[in-house]
Amino acid sequence: MKKLAKYFFEGLLFIVPLVATIYVIYIVFVKIDNIFNFKIPGIGFIITILTVTLVGFFASYFLTRSLMKIVDNMFSRMPLVKMIYTSIKDLIGAFVGEKKSFNTPVLVTISQGSNIKVIGFLTRESLANMGLADSVAVYLPQSYNFAGNLIIVPREQVTPFNFDSGKTMAFIVSGGITA
Repeated sequence: MKKLAKYFFEGLLFIVPLVATIYVIYIVFVKIDNIFNFKIPGIGFIITILTVTLVGFFASYFLTRSLMKIVDNMFSRMPLVKMIYTSIKDLIGAFVGEKKSFNTPVLVTISQGSNIKVIGFLTRESLANMGLADSVAVYLPQSYNFAGNLIIVPREQVTPFNFDSGKTMAFIVSGGITA
């Protein structure tokens, strides 16, 4: 009976990530195809990728850049829309923009005198404008989740972590499982 249970759990470890990944990819393809009402599976996804790339291409030119600034200013001034728009814009910019925010991995000592540390990303080196001149802002992503916490800690409790930022994020998000 123990061997049977062992085989069952080994099967789960193999099947669940595989099926979940295939399911998410399938849902993305189906949803995008349904939006465009295409009968060929995946064509909507390809058109979406091409459209986003094309918008990026046009946004890089001067004439279109000024149009993008007008749209950006308009969305940034609307009361409720501003909060949603700027939050999403900042989040996307943190990962793919020119000012990537998660590129400085650090180790944070939880309490002075302890050996307990957490891995995070330095997002602000100076908080003097908030009256916290000797503190820094560190973002701590959560494992198995697309969330995290922003903590404010004294500068002396933060140590640079000389490791690739992409690999550091993968390590944190995987709960330390990714090598």
